[in-house]
Amino acid sequence: MQRWIRGLVAAAVVSAGLTGCSSASGGGGGTRPVIRVDRAAALADQPVHLRITGLSTYGTVTVRSEATASDGSVWHGDAVFTADSHGTVDVDGQAPVSGTYHTADGMGLFWSMVPPKGDPDTTTFGRGLPQAGSPAYRVRLTAKEQGAPAASRTLTRRWVTPGVRSRKLTLAHDHVVGELFLPPEGAPRAAPVLEFGGSEGGNSSVWDAALLASRGHPALALAYFDEPGLPKELRDVPIEYFATAARLLAAQPSADPSSLVAIGGSRGSEAALLLAQHLPRLVHGAVLLSGSSIVNPGFPHGGTAWTLGGKPVAEGPVLLGHVSGPILDIVGLDDQVWASPRYARSLRDEARLDGDRYPVRVLDYAGAGHGVGTSPYTPPTTGTRPSANGTGLRLGGSRAADAAASERAWPRILAYLSGEWDGGGKG
Repeated sequence: MQRWIRGLVAAAVVSAGLTGCSSASGGGGGTRPVIRVDRAAALADQPVHLRITGLSTYGTVTVRSEATASDGSVWHGDAVFTADSHGTVDVDGQAPVSGTYHTADGMGLFWSMVPPKGDPDTTTFGRGLPQAGSPAYRVRLTAKEQGAPAASRTLTRRWVTPGVRSRKLTLAHDHVVGELFLPPEGAPRAAPVLEFGGSEGGNSSVWDAALLASRGHPALALAYFDEPGLPKELRDVPIEYFATAARLLAAQPSADPSSLVAIGGSRGSEAALLLAQHLPRLVHGAVLLSGSSIVNPGFPHGGTAWTLGGKPVAEGPVLLGHVSGPILDIVGLDDQVWASPRYARSLRDEARLDGDRYPVRVLDYAGAGHGVGTSPYTPPTTGTRPSANGTGLRLGGSRAADAAASERAWPRILAYLSGEWDGGGKG
């Protein structure tokens, strides 16, 4: 990891020196297109602001983005713009005439990228990771006006900032499987985050955890089934396993153990709620991504999903009378996997009946599906996602709605972790 970060720093320095420059020269009709950007290197959850200058007055320019996905394929986004009276396109404020997205959106060229073949709704970009373990990915931008040379530049999208440390966790050494990300040495203590996914199995939260560490939060991306040494299915998973991971995380020098939070996606939301309910001195709040308010059967072949104290956790509503911190529940109103909006309302109603001792805030997003709440600006998958039973889950939503929901929800998660809790309002 340290070798990757050293290389990344060097790339960032080179890229920063190119800000405002372009490979274009000459131009039809005296124009000279230039791609201008405020940040050539930025965290993957940070927006960048693009302008194309040097165009003909009211000229037409085609802007393309390209990035390499996890399988090595090159994805691309396209947008055709009309320049203003000064020969400029401000990507933030202008809707494209045509392209892979259709409304004014400064990051549209990033999240709307499509694969060279196949359905973008069902093909996974792979969280923007070109090769296993890369701390960054790169997006190449080109701008072409007819009769003028094409301008081009490459932007770096980082998953980690320099100084962030990581360590693989193993059953043999740590009694859990996952990856621990720690902020740079000397960072002030902050809320630690235990994060885990759902029925997809494996360790699906690695790069969100890396971003959280880059934001100052010690973060542990945890796998709890479908990894070597772990149960093959989501069945008979001990809640104590999560508690072991939480204690390891709370013991880190940069962690404030009094504010440890569990983030659970989809089926993982059940474990997050169970931790908050049964271990309130250890886990002081929960963030649910497309969550549930009930315990469901094991997956994919039934049986008991979770155990506690060696006994099965009964299916049915999760009671929350012992929770010691607020709950943030993020849902898409077009979730087609399960009724996450109804589950969220149930949690909120239960909290009110209990006197709002543990406030529940629900952020719901129209048109978005099951994939809401993760870090923004990478191409979302809204169609069928592979699951641990070898089939697929229809996620719902649309790419534009999911992208907008993640862009709005991610800052709310960061604010929640920083203690900025208002208990109400819209996302």
